[in-house]
Amino acid sequence: MAVTESVTGGTPGGARAAHEGILRRQSARESAARTYARALPIVPVRARGLTIEGADGRRYLDCLSGAGTLALGHNHPVVLEAIRKVLDSGAPLSVLDLATPVKDAFITELFRTLPPGLADRARVQFCGPAGTDAVEAAFKLVRAATGRDGILAFTGAYHGMTTGALAASGGACDVRVARLPYPQDYRCPFGVGGPRGAELAARWTESALDDPKSGVPLPAGMILEPVQGEGGVIPAPDDWLRRMRRITADRSVPLIADEIQTGVGRTGAFWAVEHSGVTPDVMVLSKAIGGSLPLAVVVYRDDLDVWEPGAHAGTFRGNQLAMAAGTATLAHVRENGLAERAAQLGSRMLSQLRELARAFPCVGDVRGRGLMIGVELVDPEGAEPVGAEPVGAEPVGISSGARGPEAQISGAAVPGTVTAGGEIPGVELPVAQGSGVPSSGVPVPRGPIPGLEPVRTPRPAAPELAAAVQRQCLRRGLIVELGGRHSSVVRLLPPLTISDEQAAAVLDRLSDAVAAAARGDTG
Repeated sequence: MAVTESVTGGTPGGARAAHEGILRRQSARESAARTYARALPIVPVRARGLTIEGADGRRYLDCLSGAGTLALGHNHPVVLEAIRKVLDSGAPLSVLDLATPVKDAFITELFRTLPPGLADRARVQFCGPAGTDAVEAAFKLVRAATGRDGILAFTGAYHGMTTGALAASGGACDVRVARLPYPQDYRCPFGVGGPRGAELAARWTESALDDPKSGVPLPAGMILEPVQGEGGVIPAPDDWLRRMRRITADRSVPLIADEIQTGVGRTGAFWAVEHSGVTPDVMVLSKAIGGSLPLAVVVYRDDLDVWEPGAHAGTFRGNQLAMAAGTATLAHVRENGLAERAAQLGSRMLSQLRELARAFPCVGDVRGRGLMIGVELVDPEGAEPVGAEPVGAEPVGISSGARGPEAQISGAAVPGTVTAGGEIPGVELPVAQGSGVPSSGVPVPRGPIPGLEPVRTPRPAAPELAAAVQRQCLRRGLIVELGGRHSSVVRLLPPLTISDEQAAAVLDRLSDAVAAAARGDTG
């Protein structure tokens, strides 16, 4: 307590001065690469559950949760007890990859939670303590196992900040990764949305893999997020995810599920792939599995275990405190049904937030799964193309009930393609960006093609408005993150232990913040 009091200054005026001094020194001494600190100028000194107290004495409801790391919130008793037990035991705290009782307990609990079909034949690789290192390890693994090199990834993806992980993420350029469309309703890349948009995305993937002239050789693996987080909180449709499983299995391409942010009950199932019944070949795990401390692993089928000793290593892969905290977290989530609780509470929160969307035209979309929720802010005055149907209307671009090759385009454009004969995949001619010339070499007109206007046209993204909402939330004592393609999505990642009363307070504060930002109060 004495340490905290010295930080806060003891009096309200002293607390404020200490708070501002720490922020000034951070700005002067830390790298320009800092991110969260720019939008959230707070100095946390105490925390419990959902609540953080700053050095200035203010209290906040934390719906950032360490970017999804804190499944049980701050300083949960079971986590603290697990850490104290290791500290008091005299056990070594860092042991490289040696076997220890703490590690054995962690692996046992982790395997107890894995999707059916993987746990009984799984191997686990402990990596450096960040999720991005687990992604790198997964890429190295599937390349070694298959003898192939390329990776399939998806638009909007985020897999980390190291070179290989960035190469598979949405903003990459000049890389060895083929980019595929990730289905979404609100900003469907095909202008269709729903099951039809997901079907087009799946067929695009099949075509890329099976067309000998697609420029996409058979890859070493496919990596995907069951819910895109940084991409804007976009859940993968279950049927599409099952389709990706079939596509990869039929072609002997290992499927890598990035559950770094979606795992440990976050989406309403212990692992997000369980919503679709999919068992991936490889899972990359971090964030919540360490119970708030750094820990990352790759779990994969035993027949992929072709590593040479030391093929992927790291000094800090033996973090005993993280393993103990992780074991306690995994067990607490499993034993107390917190995934099911996340599903129920998340459904109610989404329903209430959709009322917010009906009240404010600047709320373009509300989406998510479990306690992984996104609210997309848009420009309510943004122009829509002439003749476009509103988002949410029944798509009219594909004849009703049609699926697959028999579906006929009657009014929907597939952006970046020209369709011959009206049929959907199989005869699409990809167009080079801005060239107006498809791969066949036949020139096509630039600009809109009559009769092929998009049928789902959302309003333009409003990143400035989203930033204003974030500032208004902070003024009201609510910490939220921004994400999405244009940083226009307000993200909620509360701990799985959030109470009904706390959830109501979060929604009240967010609603007030949206109302203030919509009035033009930029904070």
